[in-house]
Amino acid sequence: MHIIIPDDYQDCVRYLGCFEKLLGHSVQVFNDSTKDVAQLASRLALAEALVLTRERTVISASLLEQLPRLRLISQTGRAGSHIDIDACTRYGVAITETQSTGNSTAELAWALILASRRHIVEERNRLRDGLWQGHLGQQLYGSRLGIWGYGRIGRQVAAYGKAFGMRVWVWGSSASRSRAIDDGYEAAFSRETFFEQSDVLSVHLRLAPTTRGIITRSDLERMKPTALFVNTSRAELVQPQALEHAVRHGRPGFAAIDVFESEPVLGARDPLLHLPNVLCTPHIGFVERNNYESMYGQAFDNILSYLQGRRDHLLNPEAAEHERLQTNKSIERRGQR
Repeated sequence: MHIIIPDDYQDCVRYLGCFEKLLGHSVQVFNDSTKDVAQLASRLALAEALVLTRERTVISASLLEQLPRLRLISQTGRAGSHIDIDACTRYGVAITETQSTGNSTAELAWALILASRRHIVEERNRLRDGLWQGHLGQQLYGSRLGIWGYGRIGRQVAAYGKAFGMRVWVWGSSASRSRAIDDGYEAAFSRETFFEQSDVLSVHLRLAPTTRGIITRSDLERMKPTALFVNTSRAELVQPQALEHAVRHGRPGFAAIDVFESEPVLGARDPLLHLPNVLCTPHIGFVERNNYESMYGQAFDNILSYLQGRRDHLLNPEAAEHERLQTNKSIERRGQR
C-alpha cells in the first residue's frame, strides 16, 4: 500500500519506534504544509492511505474527488470538522481514529501557567541580554483556578491546581460540574462569576458547532486585570479577535495560548505574538514523544487491520460497502470486454 503522511512539521514520524510497523509498504512523508486544494491533490495523488496528524490537513469533497486511489484515512486523534466524513463515505474512503491520554496537553497547560505567572520567558531573555530582575511574579498558592470543561484533560489540570494549593472550581455542562463536585472541587455559581473571580482560567473544551465561539468578548472583559486566560484546546472556542481586543485593553491582564485560528503560523503573522502580556507556543500540547508513539502506533495498526480485511474499527463502515460495490462493478466491466 502507498501511504502518505502529510504535515509532519518536525520530520519526526520516520524516527519513531512504531514506524517499523509500516515496513514493506511504500511511505511518503511531507514536512511542509499547504492548504491549497490543487497542491494537496497533486502531492496526495498516489495515496491509497493517508495518516493525518490531528487537524493539520483538511479533507474536503473537492479534494477527495481528485484522489481516486485513496481507500483509507488513518486519523491520529478524532476525525473532526477538518474531514468531510459524508464525502469520504460517498467516495468509499474509510476512516479510523486513535485515542490519546491527554497527559501531554495537561502538562503543557500547567507549564504555560507557571511560565506566565512567574514571567519565566521574559526574565530569561533579560538575563541573556545582560539585565537582571524586571518583573514581579505571582504565586499560584491560594489563588482561584477556573477550569471550563471537566473532561480527561480538565480533570488532570484540576489535580495540578490542587497540588499547588489553588482553590479550584469548574464551569461547563451540568454533568461536568457534578463530576467536579463528586471529586471534591467547587462548581462556579454562574458563568459571570466564573470569569469575574478566576485568577487563572484554563479552557478544556472540544470544538464542535455548539462550542465554536462560545467564549465571547464580554466574557473575557469580565476578568480581572491581574488574571490569566489559558487556551490549549482550540482557538475557535473564542470569538474571532475577542482575545486580542481583551488583552489589549487589560482584561484579562495576561493570556497564554497554544492554539491559533489558522495554523501553522509562519512569519509571526498573528497579532497575539506581538503583545507583551501574551505567551504563545506553536500548538505543541500533544506534540510529545510518548504521545506520538501511542497515536501513530494506533494509526499504523489501524492500517494493518484494514489490510487484513477488518472493518469493525471503521468510523464509517458504509465506506467499505461502497468499496465492495465499486469492485464488483469493475469486475463486471472487465467480464463484458
